[in-house]
Amino acid sequence: MEYNYTGDAHRRLFDSYGADEAPFPTQASMEFPRREHRREEVDILKRLFFPTCWNATELVRDELAVLDRLDDLGGLFYAGMRPYADGAPSETVADIIDQLPAIRDMLKKDAEAAYKGDPAARTYMEIIRSYPGFLAVMVQRVAHALYEADAGEYARELTEYAKTQTGIDIHPGAEIGEHFFVDHGTGVVVGETATVGDWVRIYQDVTLGALHFEEDEGDEHALKKGYKRHPDIGDHVVIGAGTKVLGAITVGDHVSIGANSWVTENVPDNTQVYVTDHPTQERKRTD
Repeated sequence: MEYNYTGDAHRRLFDSYGADEAPFPTQASMEFPRREHRREEVDILKRLFFPTCWNATELVRDELAVLDRLDDLGGLFYAGMRPYADGAPSETVADIIDQLPAIRDMLKKDAEAAYKGDPAARTYMEIIRSYPGFLAVMVQRVAHALYEADAGEYARELTEYAKTQTGIDIHPGAEIGEHFFVDHGTGVVVGETATVGDWVRIYQDVTLGALHFEEDEGDEHALKKGYKRHPDIGDHVVIGAGTKVLGAITVGDHVSIGANSWVTENVPDNTQVYVTDHPTQERKRTD
């Protein structure tokens, strides 16, 4: 599907490349082994957001090359939304593309959060190219823009692809704040109506999910849709591995939740939550 973008996102993206400074990668001469992708949209998004990391250095040299990639992406967006849309979604495509420079700014903050939040992180380049949490959040931030534009079905296709690549399931409806970091990530689930504040770090096997479901009174055997059922997480929160935060509850600011916790009630600001009664480990010699 041919698409011609008429906005100015290419100019804003091109200018933002020139504004990059260390520790973000800026060297335009690097070349990496090519990786094949089943979703071409994700491949293009990687190049548009961080061209020097994905063998797309022509984007930092030529503003019109950015426009060409946006046209390619717009065609894919148009084709992906078209089966679901009632009428041509060309205005929706342009609206999503207009948001890409702002999403790039958010992703740079996510990379910063990952670098500061992981003692094993060596460079921003490593995070951008190899961290599964960063890929999952990159796709989710674009998918959320699609979701907000009433293209939720197509948005779900993109986040489900990200889940197959990362093991991280973040619904496109979830609202994610700045400086978000998912460390390790396997088994993480963030539900549709969850909200996450700024500087939140979560670890593997964390669920921000529903505690129970309401039935649709007008349709037997069907569950009710479109109501608040997932938690709201405040700013500066750390949620340890294996923790389940369930229901339409509120976790305040500056909260630390220890590993394997089960949280189903509101947590006030400046609180630590942890499991106190750990099972006793016994060891017995077998010789």
